[in-house]
Formats: sequence, structure tokens, C-alpha cells
Amino acid sequence: MTKFTDLNLNAKVLKAVVEAGYESPTPIQAGAIPPALEGRDVLGIAQTGTGKTASFTLPMLSLLARGRARARMPRSLVLCPTRELAAQVAENFDTYSKHLKLTKALLIGGVSFKEQDKLIDKGVDVLIATPGRLLDHFERGKLILSDVKVMVVDEADRMLDMGFIPDIERIFGLTPFTRQTLFFSATMAPEIERITNTFLSNPKRIEVARQATTSETIEQGVVMFKASRKDREATEKRKLLRLLIDAEGEKCTNAIIFCNRKMDVDTVAKSLKKYGYDAAPIHGDLDQSQRTKTLEGFRAGELRFLVASDVAARGLDVPSVSHVFNFDVPSHAEDYVHRIGRTGRAGRDGKAIMICQPRDDKNFEDVERLVQKEIPRIENPLGNAKPAEEASDAPAKTDDKPKRTRSRSRKSDKPQADKPQAEQPQADERQTDRRPTDKSQTDKPQTDKPVEASNEAKQPQAEAPKEAKADVTPEREAESAQGGRKSQRGGNNDKPSRGRGRNDKRGGNDNRVVGLGDHTPDFIGLSFRERI
Repeated sequence: MTKFTDLNLNAKVLKAVVEAGYESPTPIQAGAIPPALEGRDVLGIAQTGTGKTASFTLPMLSLLARGRARARMPRSLVLCPTRELAAQVAENFDTYSKHLKLTKALLIGGVSFKEQDKLIDKGVDVLIATPGRLLDHFERGKLILSDVKVMVVDEADRMLDMGFIPDIERIFGLTPFTRQTLFFSATMAPEIERITNTFLSNPKRIEVARQATTSETIEQGVVMFKASRKDREATEKRKLLRLLIDAEGEKCTNAIIFCNRKMDVDTVAKSLKKYGYDAAPIHGDLDQSQRTKTLEGFRAGELRFLVASDVAARGLDVPSVSHVFNFDVPSHAEDYVHRIGRTGRAGRDGKAIMICQPRDDKNFEDVERLVQKEIPRIENPLGNAKPAEEASDAPAKTDDKPKRTRSRSRKSDKPQADKPQAEQPQADERQTDRRPTDKSQTDKPQTDKPVEASNEAKQPQAEAPKEAKADVTPEREAESAQGGRKSQRGGNNDKPSRGRGRNDKRGGNDNRVVGLGDHTPDFIGLSFRERI
């Protein structure tokens, strides 16, 4: 087995490695360190948690052991996608360079420019930065990149996901062509391949694991979740998370809970606190001091649950994370690999549980396709498979109740309403010629009134002049009365149909008694006089 003593590292660097308790390099370290020490470009592809940071830190320190930095002209540059990862890389440099007289500067957002400018003005051997803050310093004229001898891009695929590729390409253009470039990534997307072909010169490719594979030490599972009602989805999902945590019991010593959105990070953290769980959020909108404090508390074991966005998924080295909960299925399948890579590190066992909703099915399929295996299903502790379907129908019934109450009169209209419009005038003609000789016939116009009212909106010509009322049939007279009332109401079709149907029987504008009380309906009387 290869040991660090076999890798030709600087003696002072090797001493620091031994003091840190390491004897044997990981596969990615054993593959990347020798060509890096030779001055070659390196393209390292390995899953997260395999020691990529030390793969470039150790050879860089060995190469920089000789020489001196000049003001505003760093000798090496390390680019990281997030503040947390940049801070972690800086810690690694502190650990392995303690016997060397090398200086470093950390350029990240959320920290004062003045303090960073002071360090740069003195001259730094190692500059660790996020792309945005690095370009800010450059545009202010505080930084010159023409003396960079070694350039590192860490988590290159994450740079792609976060939209940093144009910034990376610009930074490449600001550094000397003769620089040595070290590229490290967990996955290898086509766009990353294009960049390596453009900016790397005959790189040594080290791929120690299949692309986008997950560690065998991580037990994975997924819970298929469907809310009982749409308006209860968020509440029930958070309850499901708590049940999953409780089901793990004492085995869950600490955990990282990943959400896709910053808003959900805050909500989930607040909900867990409310129910007595020791939790705190971390995402890009928080102050750097707060993010650092939260991370330190989690690393020290003072905080049990860290609710995070993907800002915490890449490169964070917390050795003893027992569980990872994916509150959401990640939008990018590669993020799943990085998320669950926070557990099961350095040969330890870990467990990753994901909650999948019906709308996440496509993303979930992408995850399974990427990891090239089926993720085992876990029984839903809510047990709401069938009840959920029944409960989901409940709101629809409640919503329909008022509608049925308002539109009771429409039930008798259905057969008539289903008839084609072309047939309805013929029916009116037949009714005109007939004389209401019995009760069933006299009731017919009443049941047809709502339909005629609905046709009224489309055919306003039914309004008859008052002088010709004596010659108008009962059906047309009722229709006319309805048309008058509709115009007074402003033609509002949103009024309940029950009110329209009932009011049609109560007379028009001539104050005559209409109805079946103590008086004979006027239209019946008219019909008899016509017959005489």
C-alpha cells in the first residue's frame, strides 16, 4: 500500500501530514499528487468525501515552499464555489503549512474589503477565493493575477450549476498561459469537459470511481409522499420529516437536512425548533458570521440538526454526520451525490433518506439513472396512501355544496338545456298553439323558465312591447318579465340561479298578482279570454 512517505512531498509538509494523523493517501490523492508535483495539469474525478482537497493542497504547498510573494501578486490561486468550501480549504492550508512560512488570504463575500486588501497588499502565497469576490478585487485594481503559477478549480461541476463558468473563463484569461492547472470535480458534465479541453494542457486524468457513484457505506432510502389535501401539503411533509427522524432513534446522532429553496430552509428549521428539535438553518442569504457560527456549532456537536440549502452540500467536511435527509428531491441529479456524500465519510456508515412527492417523479428518475441503481422504498410512517385519496376528495365536496344550494332549480332544466338551440324555437311554437287545459301543461312554462332566461341573454329580441301584451303567449310574457329584471340587475350572471328561477313567478313591471296563492295567475286568465 502506498504511503505519504512515498509521494515525494516536501519534508515539512510531510511532517504536518503525519502530525495530523494520516499515513496512507486515498486513491485520488495517490493518483493526483505525483503528476502535480511534476508540474503537470491534473483532472481529478472522484466522488465527494474521498479527499480531493488534500490532493491539491499538499502538492501546492510543496511547490510553493521555495519563493516569495510580492504585493498584490499571489503565487497561487484556489477557486471555490461557496464561502464554506473556501473557508474549509483555508483550514486545510493552515493544517498542512504550519511548518512553512507561507501566507494566505481568503477572499469571500460577507467580509470587509479592507481586511482583505491589507493581506493582499502584503503579498500572499496562496489566494483562496470565490469567483465573484475575486473579480470584485480585480476590478477595484487591488489584485494582479499575472504571477499565478498554480491555479486550482475545486468542485468544478458545482461552478457550472451555480452559473460561474463565464467568471471562471474570464479568470483563466487573467492568469498566465504558463500556469499549472488542477481541476477537481465529483462529476464530469459535457460543459466541464469543454473547459478542460480549452484551458488545460495535456492533463493527467485521474478517475478513481465511476462518475456520480455513491459510497457503498451509505444506506439509502426514499419515502413516497402524497398529501391528503393540497392546503396541508407543507404541514404534512414537515410532520413526515419529524416521524422519519424519530424512527431512527438514537442512531441519528446528528443530521443535515437539505431543502431546494432558501425559504423552505428557514421554515423547516423553525418548525423543528418549535417541536423541540435542536436545529438551525444555513443558506446563502445569512450573514457570513452567522453561517460560520452555525457550522462551528454543528462540527463541535453542539447542534444536532443542520437545515441547509445546496450551499452546504459541496465540500463541507464534517466527519461524523450520521444521517442526511433530503426534504426535497434535488433539481439536479448530481446534487444528490454531493448531498448524501456528507455522511458515510472516511469509511464510516451513514444513512440517507429522501422524501419524494408526485411532482418530483422526473427528478427522482434522473437520480436513479445517475447512480445506476434503484433506491429502496421506505414505508410512509404517516400511512396515508388510501386515506389521502379519500381526504383529497373532501375539499371538492365542500366546495360544491354552496353551488348545489344556489342552483337547485337547474335540476329540472337539464333535459331542456341539453337540447340543441335549433330545437328550442320549435318547442316554443308548439307551446303557443296549445291551450293549458290541465295542471301538467300549465306547469310546463314554469319548469322551462330558467332555460328561457339563459337563452334570453343570447337572444334579447324576446322583449315585447307593453301594448301588445294581450297578444303575447304566457311563455313569452314570462320571458319578457325576466328580461326586464335582468337589465335592471345589470346582467350579472354571477347571481344564484335559484333566486332568478323563484323571482320569475312574481310578476313583472305591471304590479299584477302572479302566483298560485289566493288569486288566479294572470296569464291563465288571459289564456281563457283568448279562447272565448
